[in-house]
Amino acid sequence: MPGLEHTAIIAATPERVWAVVVDVERWPERIPTVDSVERLDDGPLAVGSRTRLQQPRLPEAVWTVTEMVDGSSYTWESRSPGVTVTASHVVAPHPDGSRLTLALTVSGPMSGAGWLMTRSLTRRYVETEAAAIKQAAESATT
Repeated sequence: MPGLEHTAIIAATPERVWAVVVDVERWPERIPTVDSVERLDDGPLAVGSRTRLQQPRLPEAVWTVTEMVDGSSYTWESRSPGVTVTASHVVAPHPDGSRLTLALTVSGPMSGAGWLMTRSLTRRYVETEAAAIKQAAESATT
């Protein structure tokens, strides 16, 4: 299954990093690879929560949370014809604060061709997202 993983060490508590990661409504102001976010349900992010996400140069996608360990990780997936994209966000304690791991896999009959076309863009986006989350978590403002 094609995919990638990126880890960043963040000089902030896991609670602070987690707060930034799950505050998806603020991603467009914090993360330059996110144009718009629309939560499709009320309340905090939880299993079953759906979020419409628009990113530059990618089709709009609806992401559904499939797994959640409150305070430390969540996984969500987006489905389109022939492709399922699964993305995980994991926050763990680290001697210097926190370790953020972002991972993404693609599966389905069309995943190989799709991955070939989007792999380098996706890698840049994941690296940019980790850096933006790091910056937001390390800043004094929430």
